[in-house]
Amino acid sequence: MAREGYQAKLNSLEENVLYMSEVVLERLRMGLDALEQKDEELAWEVIEGDDEVNQLYLDLEQDCIDLLSLQQPVAGDLRFIAASFKIITDLERIADLATNLGDYTLEAERELYPDVDIQGIGEEVVEMVEDAMAAYEAEDPEACFEISERDDDIDAHCERASSVVVRELIETEIDELSTEEDIEDLMQDVSRFLLTIRDLERVGDHAVNIAARTLYMVESDDSLIY
Repeated sequence: MAREGYQAKLNSLEENVLYMSEVVLERLRMGLDALEQKDEELAWEVIEGDDEVNQLYLDLEQDCIDLLSLQQPVAGDLRFIAASFKIITDLERIADLATNLGDYTLEAERELYPDVDIQGIGEEVVEMVEDAMAAYEAEDPEACFEISERDDDIDAHCERASSVVVRELIETEIDELSTEEDIEDLMQDVSRFLLTIRDLERVGDHAVNIAARTLYMVESDDSLIY
């Protein structure tokens, strides 16, 4: 009977981790929408919603601690609890990056670099996180390797996007009529754009982390952990 109760708590942990991922993914999509539409109200909703994610994280952290202390977990249960704890940490950090998108929306002064497909990169990393969580739920090791391989494409997209921004900055003509304020505004917008690209790349990295922990949970294979 004690074991049945323990298994129910393990199942509940998995359900709650998946729920947290849904909340975080929604925040990430909202952050991307706010950035694309320059929607300050939506940006504030993302920023102010971060407290909910932080509380979910703290609650699940406590659940993991309680499960470890209830009884001596067998090896498979121990890997599951440890992987779940690491995954909620990655999810919490993805939510922080979504909050950054809200901040960038509020701070942006002008639209820059239409040739850079920020939304396209954003959609790719959202899909990576979705697929990583599906692999966690299905305990699918093959999907974990596939997600890791896709990260190379994300890195390449982000590198090309950053190169476009830097090249156009170098080619920007700053004449004697440009004020120091104009130049400062331009530099701040360039910096925010580069940070946006970096943050989306980091979301992809967190998706790989989730896949890596899932692979270790399922097969005790640490080959994707770095």
